[in-house]
Parts: sequence; C-alpha cells; structure tokens
Amino acid sequence: MMMDTPPNVVKTGTSTIGITFADGVVVGADHRATMGHFIANKNVQKLFQIGKNLALTTAGLVGHAQSLSRTLSAEISLFELRRQQPMTVKGAATMTANILVGKPHWVQLLIVGVDEDGGHVYSIDSAGGSIPDSYCATGSGSPYMYGVLEDNFTEGMNRSEALKLAARALYASGQRDAASGNGMDLAVITAKDGYQQVSEQEISKLLK
Repeated sequence: MMMDTPPNVVKTGTSTIGITFADGVVVGADHRATMGHFIANKNVQKLFQIGKNLALTTAGLVGHAQSLSRTLSAEISLFELRRQQPMTVKGAATMTANILVGKPHWVQLLIVGVDEDGGHVYSIDSAGGSIPDSYCATGSGSPYMYGVLEDNFTEGMNRSEALKLAARALYASGQRDAASGNGMDLAVITAKDGYQQVSEQEISKLLK
C-alpha cells in the first residue's frame, strides 16, 4: 500500500487476495507486519471473518485494520439479528465504504463473501471507493500476485483450483516483496458450508 504514514507506526506492507470460483470465494493474506524496513511482527492477522458468509482482508495500519474488523463484525451481527437474514456482500461493502467516507482510515480492504447471487470480491480504498471484481489483490505484494492471477485465473474454477491459485499468488509475493511473507492464512466461503479456515496442513500441500 503506497501512502505516507505517521512515523514509527506498525503497518502491513501486505499481500491479500480474493478469488471467486464456481461455488464461492477463496480469500487469503500473508502474516508479516513492517515498520519501515524492520519486520515488526511475523504473525499478524490480516484475514477476519466478519459474518457467516463474509470475510475482510486488511492492508495498512494495524490499529485501523483491527478497529474496522471489530466494527464491521458488530454491525453485521446487529443487521442479521434485526433482519433475520444474512447481509449481502454488496451490502457489507457499501457499509464499509460509508464508514471510510465518514472517517478515512489508513487501509486498503477486501470484502469477500457469498450470497444468493454467488461469490463476490470488493476492493475498498481508504477514502471509501468500492469496486467489485472476479478476483483482486491488494498491498505491496499485489504486482507479483497479479502476475500469477492474470496468467492462471479462469471463470468457473473449482475449489481446489482456486485454492491452489491463491496459495501460489501469495507465495510468489512472499518471495519478492520484502513487506510480505512469513506464511499465510486462507479461507473458503460457500453458500453450503459458510466460512471455513484452511488448515496449515492443507496449505502446505497446496504449496507442494
């Protein structure tokens, strides 16, 4: 994420990714947080479940990212409690964008999930701009991930193909981007099974 930030603030240079496939979406992020050229933490959470059918990835200042994840999770829970139905992915993206318009954060986000219309990926910038796409990568590692995505993404991939592609893209960014790496988190969201975290064992198999 290219922007001026306050001095001595931990930020995530970051690689995050969202990919739609035939039955849902795959979403993932690396683990590294940096402070300038210093690796401040090797196990930062950048992938958050914010609903039964929704996830958030974050690039930017760690404090802003964590605050937003808590706010969104609470707001979505309240919505679903009142309406007795899950929030759509577009609804979650719009709500997130509105929060950022009112109070900009030093973040770049992905809102991903599944609803009655299928799987969706929304990229949301720090000022509240919201853009849907079939796949998206954010953070300083995104150029390396897009090199993998542009060459290998196809509409209607299955779960296994989408997971392998996401793992390959995150691995590539970790090899070339100094602000990304130290492993990854991956999750799959489908209408049938909701949010499912991918185990470290399965990630290791994907990378082999």
